[in-house]
Amino acid sequence: MKDHIQQLLNKCIELGSEEDLSALVHVLEGIEKKIDKTNLQYIDGLLHMDRVIDKEKKTCIITVPINPLLNNSLDIVHGGITATILDTAMGSLAISLLPDGYAAVTNQLNIHYIAPGIGNTLRCKAEVIHQGSKTFVISGEVYRSDGKKIAYATGTFFTIQK
Repeated sequence: MKDHIQQLLNKCIELGSEEDLSALVHVLEGIEKKIDKTNLQYIDGLLHMDRVIDKEKKTCIITVPINPLLNNSLDIVHGGITATILDTAMGSLAISLLPDGYAAVTNQLNIHYIAPGIGNTLRCKAEVIHQGSKTFVISGEVYRSDGKKIAYATGTFFTIQK
């Protein structure tokens, strides 16, 4: 396995463009963050998520640097990446408000894309709309580095026992 990885890395380094190499560094640094336990999940590391949860205010803020790896063929952040950031912020918030032994899973995610994801970073803020005994309803907004809102979402999350 290590030999195959080394061959892939060597080929990418030898033949890759600067953009390819930038994306490769982004991926490798993300995996390193998971290995070092800076991030809990691979997706957190791959997207280089910086997450701040305020249980008192019932908010979660995630900031993600924009890298060519995240872009679609139009050179803007792929909508699925924006959806992942929203789902992660809203789900993380729900989970943080539950007692030990419980988790939350996404039941529904409704996203309105408003503007292209461009710039240096994306910042997502999630807030609790409703917290019941079995479900949460949470809203989320994503802003790009110039302050323009690029997406608005609501999500429903089921509470489950681990």
